[in-house]
Amino acid sequence: MPQVIVLNGGSSSGKSTIARELQTLLLPSPWLTLSVDTLIQALPPSGAGIEFAADGSITVGPAFRRIEDAWMRGVAAMAAAGAPVIIDEVFLGGPHSQNRWSKALTGLDVLWVGVHCDARVAAAREAARPDRTPGMASSQATLVHEGVTYDLTVNTTGTGAAECAGEIAGHAG
Repeated sequence: MPQVIVLNGGSSSGKSTIARELQTLLLPSPWLTLSVDTLIQALPPSGAGIEFAADGSITVGPAFRRIEDAWMRGVAAMAAAGAPVIIDEVFLGGPHSQNRWSKALTGLDVLWVGVHCDARVAAAREAARPDRTPGMASSQATLVHEGVTYDLTVNTTGTGAAECAGEIAGHAG
């Protein structure tokens, strides 16, 4: 059983729902689910070095990168201390993002999972959620997977989160 499961996919691809399903499937061991959204919600409203444009694009600066590096090391420390973690992530930098996580997770058993979803389906999900910026889902659908290496991939375009989580849990166990 891995100590960490990393779910990488674009906005509205179904990562968070899969993570919740995994938490149930992986009982009795309690798994924490932490996401890039958790980090962003913990930041101050301005001056954090990350900007979200009206078209769904995201700009990240050095201040955010410093905090994100600390966040990654902290998540890894929790897993190393015995708290298994599901990471819900969006690799905007493709393999560079994966390398940063890989460095932070050195020494831990990690399952890398790509969560794919057709851009049109992800965009429709995004439109149904008032907390999402239009354009993010379609722009991230393939970008986040370019150059990234996975142990397993799932596709939520026509497959439910429970079935995807079952496949991941089967691979993890």
